[in-house]
Amino acid sequence: MLIGYARANSEDQTLSLQVDALKTAGCEKIFREKVSVARAERPELNKMLGQIRAGDTVVIWKLDRLGHSMKHLVGLVTEFKNRAVEFRSLKESIDTSSAVGNCIFHLFSSLAELERDLIRERTNAGLSAARQRGRVGGRRRGITPDLMKKGPTAKLLYESKTVGVDELSRQLGISKPTLYKLLKHEGVQISPYTKQST
Repeated sequence: MLIGYARANSEDQTLSLQVDALKTAGCEKIFREKVSVARAERPELNKMLGQIRAGDTVVIWKLDRLGHSMKHLVGLVTEFKNRAVEFRSLKESIDTSSAVGNCIFHLFSSLAELERDLIRERTNAGLSAARQRGRVGGRRRGITPDLMKKGPTAKLLYESKTVGVDELSRQLGISKPTLYKLLKHEGVQISPYTKQST
């Protein structure tokens, strides 16, 4: 049985173009979904996955209608193959029941693997560069030893009310949120009127 799957990105978009193409291709059953590709939950896709049987062919209008990434698309088509279900994409002329279509799918699998490897390489390179700069991962600490040295000065000037918060943070070379963290670390009660007059 030819089973179609159509998806639009939002309620405003129409499925008619996809549905017409799937009907012309001979689909006896069509699952229609109106949901963003970014959404993890796709009820109609899950319903289709629950109903397909060995010997069926899943037909879509275009590759981006099925998978939200190359990895996701390859994962779904691999699941189809494992369940003896064929896959066809009309716009890209891919049909895994043919030798050429199967070859194209294996090329996609290789590209998805390459994409994963490149992401892994970039991540490792970024972590290595960060370690060389003294970063070990995670968020940068808000109160560093160097910053703590500015604590007594920040406390004195803040409590004297001779310098406004904007000017104080500028003089210390830190942002206002960091200044407030530093003052809190010094045990200062922050005034609700943070815009002090100079």
